[in-house]
Amino acid sequence: MLAILFATIVLHLTDLIILFVSTCTNAWRTHGVTSYDLWYDCTQSNGGYHCRGTSDADWLQAVQALMVLATIFSLISFIIFLCQLFTLVKGGRFFFTAVFQVLASLFVMSGAIIYTVMSPEWKNESDGYGYAFVLAWLAFPLTLISGFIYIVLRKKE
Repeated sequence: MLAILFATIVLHLTDLIILFVSTCTNAWRTHGVTSYDLWYDCTQSNGGYHCRGTSDADWLQAVQALMVLATIFSLISFIIFLCQLFTLVKGGRFFFTAVFQVLASLFVMSGAIIYTVMSPEWKNESDGYGYAFVLAWLAFPLTLISGFIYIVLRKKE
């Protein structure tokens, strides 16, 4: 039981880190020395970065909100899990934790889908998706699996 508990905590923390990195870093889309993300468009020149804010497109604001919500819900889920470890009765399931984690997975999936569908309007032929975009898609199944593990997991003494 201790190994499963440790693996679940490691999975959740890994997922939290991936969500945080994918939400904050500047590499959702790249083009040569220019990178675009949810918050800034940056160009590398003369060894430094020149950044400007992204546009106020409604779909981009939706992606920003969904990624922030996914990160917050995953963090809340982890805090609830730690509280339930000490307060849940023997044999109880971590349903409340699971609900927040599954909602976080749906938020990150929705944000990544919106970005995938709407970004080609802005995308040139030579642009590519960056590592933060890939991390967002990686966070979706990890968060969903973590949520399902919390549904199945029972507290034992």
